[in-house]
Amino acid sequence: MAQIASVQHSPIDTDAVLAWYDRHARDLPWRVSPAERARGTRPNPYFVWLSEIMLQQTTIAAVRKYFAAFTTLWPTVHDLAAAPLDDVLVQWAGLGYYARARNLHACAVAVMDHHGGVFPITAAALRDLPGIGDYTSAAIAAICHDEPVAVVDGNVDRVVARYLALPRPVREEKPLVRATVQHAVPKRAGDFAQAMMDLGATICAPRRANCLLCPLEPGCLGTKTGNPLAFPVPPVKAARPTRYGHAFVIRHPEGKVFLRQRGPKGLLAKMTEVPGNAWTDVKPTVSFPFAGAWHEAGGVNHTFTHFHLTLTVWSITADSPLDEGWWAEEAMLDREALPSLFRKVLKAAGIE
Repeated sequence: MAQIASVQHSPIDTDAVLAWYDRHARDLPWRVSPAERARGTRPNPYFVWLSEIMLQQTTIAAVRKYFAAFTTLWPTVHDLAAAPLDDVLVQWAGLGYYARARNLHACAVAVMDHHGGVFPITAAALRDLPGIGDYTSAAIAAICHDEPVAVVDGNVDRVVARYLALPRPVREEKPLVRATVQHAVPKRAGDFAQAMMDLGATICAPRRANCLLCPLEPGCLGTKTGNPLAFPVPPVKAARPTRYGHAFVIRHPEGKVFLRQRGPKGLLAKMTEVPGNAWTDVKPTVSFPFAGAWHEAGGVNHTFTHFHLTLTVWSITADSPLDEGWWAEEAMLDREALPSLFRKVLKAAGIE
């Protein structure tokens, strides 16, 4: 009851938000503008889905070129489903966790196999597809079909946290944030969802709040405190632990490097890698994969979401590969689906 009372006490001015969006909507390659939408143009669910998956861990500026590349190579969900997974992984390089690229491909296949190449129209049905969670399903259903569901990403979290001057971190106030947005969803649910995201990206941004330009300023409790940037209240961050390991770069005298595939589970599952040992919480003693004139080539530091990784890189020139793996031409390494970590390892060994 307290949550609903809070929502009713400071309702979002939907009309003001939509009027602002009609004037200031960002021009994005996957978006149908509010003017086009009013004329009856429907958003492309494939484009909306693809952009939302790509945007999960990076910025619009970075995603534009990836979106252009993907939609040039695979202009429809049918094309993406028919593409070899390895080709998709190569194009994904630089966009974050490769598990999302695997789910992307699996989702395209599922849409073809189980839905006749047409994305489901409801958030509930979309959630059954690989890699689509609560946020992405709501975004696709609202933007493409105006389903009246709350679409809450990090930008919307920030807008609502400031609007309500939430005294606790957003992750502790998720039900209230969602209820506040849901209470405001209008018939133009898709435009409203995109308007709220645009507000958070351009007006109510992480390090600035242009309150004089904001359509929500008259009712914003954060503005009334005189310090809207105090919201959202930051959570206490846990320190990232550090893990350690060794990586082994095996170079063939004929200009090749030995690569292999990681295991089927865990971080970077099934991705191409340079051979190495398990990552541990303490610096392990080096155990070379075979005897030879190994030399230390340097070190690599890499940060994942939950831990830092420090690798010692060892290199050798040899023509005796390990049992499982393959030789890749050094000049053709760009064609390998190598995560950025292992590209750093190769660079430390002098392979650009």
